[in-house]
Amino acid sequence: MDLLKQKIVKEGKVLSESVLKVDSFLNHQIDPELMEEIGREFTERFKNAGITKILTLESSGIAPSVMAGLRLGVPVIFARKRKSLTLIDHLYSAKVYSYTKKETNEISVSKDYISNDDIVLIIDDFLANGQAVDGLIGIVNQSGASLAGVGIVIEKGFQDGGSIVRKRGIRVESLANITSLADGKVTFNEEDSSI
Repeated sequence: MDLLKQKIVKEGKVLSESVLKVDSFLNHQIDPELMEEIGREFTERFKNAGITKILTLESSGIAPSVMAGLRLGVPVIFARKRKSLTLIDHLYSAKVYSYTKKETNEISVSKDYISNDDIVLIIDDFLANGQAVDGLIGIVNQSGASLAGVGIVIEKGFQDGGSIVRKRGIRVESLANITSLADGKVTFNEEDSSI
């Protein structure tokens, strides 16, 4: 997706050979026009999959998921990283390790919002080591729902998360697949990033 790639090159900050900071448009401040285009692109890629729900992880996956949900006409559910007084039982849960934050969180979704009748699309902001996506897949599996695939805004193709998910036979659509962050430069994989 050219608009996203241009934004990454122009506004993204390479902090190391494994860390890309995109908080000016995706992770802290959100560019609504870019999110609308991202929602349009995910809709185009998954429009024939029969999706009934979108599942994401708070908080950076919410904006692209809502835009895709709006276009697909389906609800968006976000897994919470911390329990609240109103979300304490009747849950699907999974443990997710964050390499960025160096902590493990238990993510949870109410059983009221995903059932075995659903066809779920997972959307997340980044795919690197695959921990977040694996946790979300675990929640879909616990519910008995069908998994339509995984939509990723930015994939770090030089890390193993994408290949691990694809080897499981899961469809992965990445809008920007980065092959390297070496020497402070973002290099994209120009090949199709689906299986």
